Amino acid sequence: MNEPIFLKPFFQEKIWGGKRLKDEFDYDIPSNHTGECWAISAHPHGLSIVENGPFKGKSLEYVWKNHREEFGNAKGDVFPLLVKILDAKDDLSVQVHPDDAYAEKHEHELGKNECWYVIKADKGAQIYYGHNAKSRSELKEMIYNHEWNKLFRKKTVHEGDFIYVPSGTVHALGKGLMVLETQQSSDTTYRIYDFDRIDPHTKQKRKLHLKQSVECISVPQKDWQIKPENYHIGDVLVTRFISNKFFSVYKWVVDGGSGVFKQQAPYMLVSVLDGSGSIKIADQEYLIKKGMHFILPFSVKSWKIQGNLQIIASEPGKSIC
Repeated sequence: MNEPIFLKPFFQEKIWGGKRLKDEFDYDIPSNHTGECWAISAHPHGLSIVENGPFKGKSLEYVWKNHREEFGNAKGDVFPLLVKILDAKDDLSVQVHPDDAYAEKHEHELGKNECWYVIKADKGAQIYYGHNAKSRSELKEMIYNHEWNKLFRKKTVHEGDFIYVPSGTVHALGKGLMVLETQQSSDTTYRIYDFDRIDPHTKQKRKLHLKQSVECISVPQKDWQIKPENYHIGDVLVTRFISNKFFSVYKWVVDGGSGVFKQQAPYMLVSVLDGSGSIKIADQEYLIKKGMHFILPFSVKSWKIQGNLQIIASEPGKSIC
């Protein structure tokens, strides 16, 4: 399949969601409480559907399981990455994700290392990120005594910021934020605090996972320093935000020019956040625009991108290729 695999997203309604996915990307969302666009997903809780080519109408999970050659015969039982866009009309629950070992033992799926690129940020918007406990016993005491103001750290973020959220990190998006999230393909979340909200469907407070949280939170807090690297491919400004064993994440800014890229991994995931343009593969040109998501499979060895575009792209980490 020497062409992009274009994907139709899956949408999730959330207690904290809004309608910004419609306002910003003109997506056909299910309600004004839509929190998540699962843009590139082979996870059974929200499957992306192929929109073109020989696999049209099939799920990304189907293609991964039955046509692994499209991904360079990459190893692994599950497609390793999941790309979302999140609209936080309200604060998300303060939570933590397990690492691979804990998730495999207790949830029978991957752990969840993730990262955020901030698409939109209302003035003063904040995230919860990290904690102040010096030991696990102090952490446990602060959690079970509900000393949230003492425990949680918060910081202000802005449009264009990139935040790495490894497993074990206390975190939450604050209200007024829209982010693109690149993560391991996992849906395991342990809630520490949910602001005592009532779920409109169950009329009960949402379940917390305090025991699992105490076991999974990294202690003491580690402050991760991200050092983006900027370079050009032709006229395209490329920013490499992070490259680790889970994923590499890039931003491509195309400002009227063009650039020729070469595939450096078995496949690449691409999300167009703004603008319009085209991607040319061999002699075939494909129009791309804001809100589109696609995969460049193994057979695509190079491509030319041009137009006026802002894109977030990602590759699987080398350890999972």
